[in-house]
Amino acid sequence: MKCVSALSTARSASTAFHQILERLDADPGAAEDAPPADLTLIFSSRHHAAVLGKLSQAFLESGRTRHVLGCTGESIVGDDQEIERKPALVVWSLYEPAVEIQPVRFDPGGGSLRRSLESLGKPDESVLFLLADPFTFAVRDLLKLADEERRGLRIVGGMASAGTEPGSNRLLLDGEAFTDGAVALRLSGPISIRTVVSQGCRPVGRTMLVTKAEQNVIRELGRRPALEMLREILGELPEEDVEKVQQGLHLGRVINEYQESFHRGDFLVHNVIGADEAGAIQISDLIRVGQTVQFHVRDAQTADEDLREALTRRPGDEEGATIPAGALLFTCNGRGARMFPTPNHDAAVIRELLGPIPVAGFFAMGELGPIGGQNFIHGYTASVAVFEQPVA
Repeated sequence: MKCVSALSTARSASTAFHQILERLDADPGAAEDAPPADLTLIFSSRHHAAVLGKLSQAFLESGRTRHVLGCTGESIVGDDQEIERKPALVVWSLYEPAVEIQPVRFDPGGGSLRRSLESLGKPDESVLFLLADPFTFAVRDLLKLADEERRGLRIVGGMASAGTEPGSNRLLLDGEAFTDGAVALRLSGPISIRTVVSQGCRPVGRTMLVTKAEQNVIRELGRRPALEMLREILGELPEEDVEKVQQGLHLGRVINEYQESFHRGDFLVHNVIGADEAGAIQISDLIRVGQTVQFHVRDAQTADEDLREALTRRPGDEEGATIPAGALLFTCNGRGARMFPTPNHDAAVIRELLGPIPVAGFFAMGELGPIGGQNFIHGYTASVAVFEQPVA
């Protein structure tokens, strides 16, 4: 397995394209008779959106790759750089002849979701890289259906973020450009892809059982008013955690209720968006009676610690079995300089911990990644796919 990448920050699309080609051709493994890449991902800022379709066609027609997937993003990631809200174009290619690749186009509206998922065949040990338009595609419906009918299929990717209204984003799939719906490539076969989801949060206080709730409103926790329980927990927290709660409070819902204990990474985290005089709190997703929850805090330090822990956490029986060859990063457009005091945080941490591997991605308007065997759309999260190869 081999991965390569190239980044250009030129404002001119033509200049950016030629810089990308020069940098790819300068790779030590490049040769005129080299076989095409098996997969190429292209991510671009809004500045090059109009020509992305032609660019992807050029990669296919010149024999540089067999498949293309891509989209536009508010900010672009290339290797150890995060180019925020400026012109940028990044190309990332995978060379792995044994990989099986299946392109999938999801139409807007989601009317053919089941039919599109059924076309994927057996989902075991496969990864679906999905890029979608946030204004025209019901991604939560797809994730729910996939979890119900395609157990084992991991979905990774993000929502295009360069545009702020329908029709303003671009999605690429094998030479075609779309402005709506979703595009995807399913990877399967003898290839190792480790998926990492860092929500950037840390649980505080204790776990509680939801005993009364409707929709996204939690009225009781442990048979007591939810706001009363929150105030009690705040009184038990150290001062530094109370300050973090004041900056922004979150609630994590346990994903696997059958675990004996719960730790960081065992929760799906949502924002706490309000409270009322009756003692209820509102969160940014649906909740139901019987679920286990715990309050969480998030800040730059916590997000840094969480990403580092997530990247280095591995099943014990796999330790040292593989080494990283490349990575794709789908990070939230609320991270970057908006969250961290120094630039390039997520990309730099990946390269620091995994080595100088090719990395590419974009800042998404919602990040896709699996937790506890289920697929979710996240916020303020870094979702990473690490391509690994056996140790020689």
